[in-house]
Amino acid sequence: MSEALRGHFTQAVQALMDNVKRAGFPPIHTQPVEQARQSYKIGVGATAYPPLPMARVEDFTIPGPAGALRARLWAASTEPDLPVLLYLHGGGFVIGGIETCESMCTVLAQHSGGAVVAVDYRLAPENRFPAGLDDSFAALKWLAEHGHGKGLDRRRIAVGGDSAGGTLAASVALMARDAGIPLVLQALFYPSVQLGLKTDSLLTYSANTLLSWDLMHWFESNARGGELRQRWHREPLHAPDHRGVAPAWIGLAECDPLTDEGKLYARKLEEAGVPTQLTIWPGVIHDFINLGRFLPEAADAHQQLAAALKRAYQS
Repeated sequence: MSEALRGHFTQAVQALMDNVKRAGFPPIHTQPVEQARQSYKIGVGATAYPPLPMARVEDFTIPGPAGALRARLWAASTEPDLPVLLYLHGGGFVIGGIETCESMCTVLAQHSGGAVVAVDYRLAPENRFPAGLDDSFAALKWLAEHGHGKGLDRRRIAVGGDSAGGTLAASVALMARDAGIPLVLQALFYPSVQLGLKTDSLLTYSANTLLSWDLMHWFESNARGGELRQRWHREPLHAPDHRGVAPAWIGLAECDPLTDEGKLYARKLEEAGVPTQLTIWPGVIHDFINLGRFLPEAADAHQQLAAALKRAYQS
């Protein structure tokens, strides 16, 4: 890592990345898929704060297009008619799951005044994109049609996700608009919204960081191969029309290959008249929201999103 690039990071980020390098962990993209999934799960368990205790934690299943989807609900209250966030985890469409987003989901449930539901959508390469998108939209439709059976308010639904989950959330928000399903918010942490443009942030931060070019290529090569009905299902930046989509909250890490495309998406939504709040955390890296034991910015991001959800639920 060059000294010039090193100077962009916060001191805590520099220390974390130096420690990862010294530990000599094999990069995710060099591991067999199942091992990579376990490595990521273990890694998040070591870097994220433990989940908060909740008044309600419920495991259940949601009917999906290829079978039942494992889901988990967290709520700080047992009261009925809670607003709900459908949260879609990150992991390049290949790794990640309910457990890797549980820490933040409990914070969001605690401080937003609503419930959070996460789903284990199908992963590649066993189920190539858009299998995960189809599952995610099926989960949203289920919440809109049957969420009342779980004590959820079908009139106050939000969708959110990080990284690949942010991609899914952005595409699901567009699909929800087209299907006439109203959403109060789409919450996107550093989403991947396009594939063709090599942005400045991609060129600057895709080497010697946690989200390297090699890892992104590994994710994308594993995910590709399904029947993509619309380009924008994977690249929501290229949807033909963004007007009327849900209001957006977009959180980005400054030192992230995906930062510039997150900015592009915020601009695209604003140009379409979509209320959009964009926040960029200086000096931090991709996946920082799962690094709360080491980076104070993670807790700040969780709290800011919880506040945005609370406002959206009350509007």
